[in-house]
Amino acid sequence: MTTEHWQNRPERGSLLTLRIMVRLSLLFGRRGTRWLLYGIVAYFLLFSRSSVRASRDYLQRVLPRRPDWHDLFQHFLTFATTLHDRIFLLNEKIEQFHITLHGKPLLDELAQSTSGVILMGAHLGSFEILHAIARSHPEIRISILMYPDNAQKIQSVLHAINPANIPDIIPLGTAGAMLDVQQRLAAGHWIGILADRGLHHTATASFDFLGKPASFPLGPFRLATALKQRVIFMTGLYSKHHYDLYFEPLADFTHTERQQRAAAIAHAQADYVNKLAYYCRQAPYNWFNFFDFWSAPDEK
Repeated sequence: MTTEHWQNRPERGSLLTLRIMVRLSLLFGRRGTRWLLYGIVAYFLLFSRSSVRASRDYLQRVLPRRPDWHDLFQHFLTFATTLHDRIFLLNEKIEQFHITLHGKPLLDELAQSTSGVILMGAHLGSFEILHAIARSHPEIRISILMYPDNAQKIQSVLHAINPANIPDIIPLGTAGAMLDVQQRLAAGHWIGILADRGLHHTATASFDFLGKPASFPLGPFRLATALKQRVIFMTGLYSKHHYDLYFEPLADFTHTERQQRAAAIAHAQADYVNKLAYYCRQAPYNWFNFFDFWSAPDEK
């Protein structure tokens, strides 16, 4: 049986429902609308069988026991919570968040540097929580390299909250993306990339991930080596109204010669996958790939 690629899966949820959710959230606040998430999660658990199947498959790999319905509910609820929090992050309600920063010396070093850097994350926790840190460091400028057609409904609704606070997005897969990345890096921007998913038919490499081989896109690492950039691993993990934001060195391609690139990419990508596995085990409900992640590349 062929599994549908994540890029081609229809976006769930109506635009009207999303707009109502945003209005209620801004009216009654973060705590006052948390209860709405329970009904939304219950709906998806009942009617999104493929997502539930993917969640159970993942949780079986990462938990030390067989997952039950409570685990599935918690997995979906964590995802819904991070999406809900984006409403308040975009509306600059930073004071509502409790954030513990791990790797502050590295963050301070990067903030004081005039050079750009590539931040590699994943669909693990909240990448948007990084903007909370950036607002306390006005010298930090962040651009996100992403596939623009994914989650268009959510993006359009969230962008309407605060048009002046829309993230700087570089559309992945366009002809000018490479040049845009290069120009922003030269201007000292941090380029954020979620490096666990690739576009359909993109080049991948296979690594053991949580006990079974999985395919990861080569594109983000090829980009970093071609542009001779330093790469930092970043993730923001949610747990009980709290975020832990991690920064760790991943690779430095600034002096990597062309003939060394393949080996350097393989080493860096293996380290990236190991970090993902580690943090998945640390915060198992923060993995937000609700499809068959371990299928063959053409079937994802």
